[in-house]
Amino acid sequence: MPMKAAELIAPYRVTKGRKFELSDIAPDDTNGLDIEKEEAKLYIAAGVTRLSEMQEMLYAQDRWSVLLIFQAMDAAGKDGAIKHVMSGVNPQGCEVHSFKQPTSTELDHDYLWRCFCKLPERGRIGIFNRSYYEEVLVARVHEDVLARQKLPPALVTRSIFEDRYEDIAAHERYLARNGTLILKFFLHVSKKEQKRRFLERLDEAEKNWKFSGADLAERAHWKDYMRAYEDMIRATAAPHAPWFVVPSDNKWFARLVIVAAIVDAMESLDLAFPTLSKAERAALLKARDALTKENRRG
Repeated sequence: MPMKAAELIAPYRVTKGRKFELSDIAPDDTNGLDIEKEEAKLYIAAGVTRLSEMQEMLYAQDRWSVLLIFQAMDAAGKDGAIKHVMSGVNPQGCEVHSFKQPTSTELDHDYLWRCFCKLPERGRIGIFNRSYYEEVLVARVHEDVLARQKLPPALVTRSIFEDRYEDIAAHERYLARNGTLILKFFLHVSKKEQKRRFLERLDEAEKNWKFSGADLAERAHWKDYMRAYEDMIRATAAPHAPWFVVPSDNKWFARLVIVAAIVDAMESLDLAFPTLSKAERAALLKARDALTKENRRG
């Protein structure tokens, strides 16, 4: 890393949200780093290597689980960040779940249900590409989304989103108390950079598939979304479930911050390969002896 991971991520880590202001973090910030993109790739690769090593210990130790939540506006770089940062992780110990528009079955359950079903097992890393936080973002910006959730009218009060913040915070506290490391990333892209990326998707044939007319419709609600993101972070940031507001106008910097945050947090878990008991070591020696004799006979 160009600096210690803790120093790199410190300006973007939010654990007490009461006074948080989204405007305090510039989308094009790079924490004073003046490095070339190719050099940044080397640091990212080193972080990915370290992450891979720790993931192997996480899997073998089978005590902790890791939940990574990614939220962002369209074209902020969630998919690319997940792809690059998790590129060295063993697929056997990692799962990515994307939460799009709820199905009819999902709408027949509470809003946490579909995400709860996809939580990572002990020893594994789970990645949520969008999550239950959509229920205080999209559902807040678009009243019709809330209307489709079949809630009893008496429960749709003026404080419904404050109630949801409280429920989400309790949910994450419960997970943390049961051995889940939670890291939440808001990829903070500027409206100007989003426009540039949208135009790139329209102008380059190989990127046309990434563009949807719905992207422009959501862009029209930019201010409402920024207010919703700010309130969400204020209400749900906690030491056991921090938010990282990641400047994302520069993709290389966003990826560097994300991998540094994950490595820094997993380093705190005291991960190690299991220590074998005397009986287990004796069994291994016996197995080795049997294999050795087998080779001699062969």
